Amino acid sequence: MSFTIRKPRGQNSVQAEMSEVREQRRNRFRILVCIDGTDESYAGLRFASRIGHSSECDIILLYVRPIDQGLRTGGLQVRVARENMLDWGLELPGIRHLKRGLDMLTGEDEISAHWTASMSHSESWGDPLGDNKVEYRHENGRSIVLKLKTAPDPASGILDQYELGPYNLIIMGAPSHWHSEMRAFFSASVTQKVAMLAPCSVMVARPHQEGRGTGHLISIDGTKHSLEAMRRDAVLAKHSNRPVTLLCVAQQQSDIATAGRVLEKAAEMLGKMDIGVEDVLVRVGNPTEEIVKVGDNYAVIAVACSGKKLFRRLYVGGTAFRVMGAANTSVLNVR
Repeated sequence: MSFTIRKPRGQNSVQAEMSEVREQRRNRFRILVCIDGTDESYAGLRFASRIGHSSECDIILLYVRPIDQGLRTGGLQVRVARENMLDWGLELPGIRHLKRGLDMLTGEDEISAHWTASMSHSESWGDPLGDNKVEYRHENGRSIVLKLKTAPDPASGILDQYELGPYNLIIMGAPSHWHSEMRAFFSASVTQKVAMLAPCSVMVARPHQEGRGTGHLISIDGTKHSLEAMRRDAVLAKHSNRPVTLLCVAQQQSDIATAGRVLEKAAEMLGKMDIGVEDVLVRVGNPTEEIVKVGDNYAVIAVACSGKKLFRRLYVGGTAFRVMGAANTSVLNVR
């Protein structure tokens, strides 16, 4: 494995290079995994690793640190701090967590034999350390990126990182508390803020409990939006070698026949994509409660975002957002 350090370039050169990079990224499946050292965040990384082995998939590990976290007054030389991104010798905030994430994705022998690495730095918020990243690129084209980012708060840093993407999926650990959508907009966890505001799909990851199934439970309601979300998660499940179960919740007994037709149509759609369906389920009752109850037996619950604009979600709510907070297992909110 060899390292290269990118040198500063002129503004026009940087903008042209970034435009080219973004265009290339649109043709790849990119996963942003937010690491904060919790078991939940590493549960999300394990999910990413199952679908990230493809040569068309890139995994970016992100740790957001506060602005100037003691680096001016603590006597730590910035040059040494940046070099630490290469040799992992110092216990800088976030470095240890990113290194653990890299170790979970690939071993040192694999890195040395088949990957090349490059390091880059950019100024951020007047912080002496700024933003730093190391990109490991495999000989087959896929990459793993470790990003140490500076921001006023973690949610702002994650959403800002999305703008530098783009990304197809953001994965975050589940928070200890989950507020209503209205309260979440004004005062909530980092995960809730990102889940509400991110333009792409977001997974709230929870550690897999023994005895729980390994499959994906995909909730559908027959709308075009939910069927598109079903197709997208079913592809992820197939790449992860996980079985797929479809669920449709009828709010009344009289809707059971309609729910059955929805499931029949959905299974046929997946069959045309060469994706098998292990089971189809109909439940009657409150959608959130039934999805959470059935989902207890699966590794991942997939729900479609309501598709409503933000201000409408705040006032009328959404099943996907409520399931993300109430479930005991990982939930993928598909946008």
